[in-house]
Amino acid sequence: MCKVNMKNERVGLGENGERRREEKQRGRNGDSQMTRTGPCERDRQTTGNTSIVIMLILLAAIFALHIIGIILLLVATIDNAWWVTDTVSTDVWARWILQPNGVWNYTDLPSGSHYPQDYLQAVQASSILACIFSIIGIFVFVAQLFTLEKGQRFTISGIFQLLACLCIMIAASIYTDRFHLDEKFGWYGHCYILAWISFALTFISSITYFVLRKKTA
Repeated sequence: MCKVNMKNERVGLGENGERRREEKQRGRNGDSQMTRTGPCERDRQTTGNTSIVIMLILLAAIFALHIIGIILLLVATIDNAWWVTDTVSTDVWARWILQPNGVWNYTDLPSGSHYPQDYLQAVQASSILACIFSIIGIFVFVAQLFTLEKGQRFTISGIFQLLACLCIMIAASIYTDRFHLDEKFGWYGHCYILAWISFALTFISSITYFVLRKKTA
């Protein structure tokens, strides 16, 4: 009986030892796997966070560019400085003449060959449409971030910005080609310059929207 008990105890000790060895081996394997996969996962998380930050910065920059374009379009359309002299300031809506007492007098635009009405109306309509399209585009830009899926975002905003770009280009081109051709005194004012600058900004903004759509597809 004593011999049998001793054999059983030895067998039990052997089994316990093997179990401990297996547990230690498993622990070592687990630690090695954690050390191998840990840095990779951290790198992936860091890369993902970096890409999110870059995307947020890019969206903020596009939003700011769009807002600046809208402001320039509104100033170019509303303000009274498309053609100026020392005593006259003209826009696409009216003309202001400086009086001897230092007061600017509001008058209508002259008629005749210098100011053809059909071209003038085309300039006015194109300027207003450019503002409308650009303002609609900024609202669509904000809305589509939360409603549309990846690959479909930014397309509509890009189309509206492209339309605004074409409209303000048409307005500035017609004004350049048809107005103030025979006037020796005077120069283009800041509104005329802002119209061309807004044309460049809206064009860059529309291209950026289309490129960003491909990256998010």
